[in-house]
Amino acid sequence: MARPGRGHDVVIREREPADDEAICRLNHAAFGSPIEAKIVEDLRKARLAAIELVAVEADVIVGHILFSALKVTFGEEMMPTLALAPMAVVPGRQRQGIGSDLVRHGLALARQREWWAVIVLGHPDYYPRFGFSAALAKPLAAPYSGDAFMALELVPSALSGAGGRVVYPPAFDIDT
Repeated sequence: MARPGRGHDVVIREREPADDEAICRLNHAAFGSPIEAKIVEDLRKARLAAIELVAVEADVIVGHILFSALKVTFGEEMMPTLALAPMAVVPGRQRQGIGSDLVRHGLALARQREWWAVIVLGHPDYYPRFGFSAALAKPLAAPYSGDAFMALELVPSALSGAGGRVVYPPAFDIDT
């Protein structure tokens, strides 16, 4: 998928191992700390990275998104669920649609790969445009709550069962 940029096209593609150093630098620049880059590294090491995309413009990575397998259970039944985190765009290219393209492309791949739901802890003014809802996540027992804790069903009624529980992997247990 290409998007016109400042004289170039932004291409969304799956991450390759050769991208890792640039992804690390990008996350540090976008978030102002190494925490998100460490989360990405730890999720990869735990083999939980399910969908990982980069936005490339003129051979430079300008955006990155990671969807990782997330343990969501309803009783004894596991729900095929992803966590969306982190998503980063280089500071000079933010608010130009690159992040939105990464989210949309990642959600399309999640549907194709038969994931049932996606959970995000993110900006409550940003993620609802993709269908994420704090109300949908509210009944889930999780370490997070409030307007920033949101869910999206990729399969209708996937999260409607009683007693849903979300367990984040240790990669997200970062102390700041």
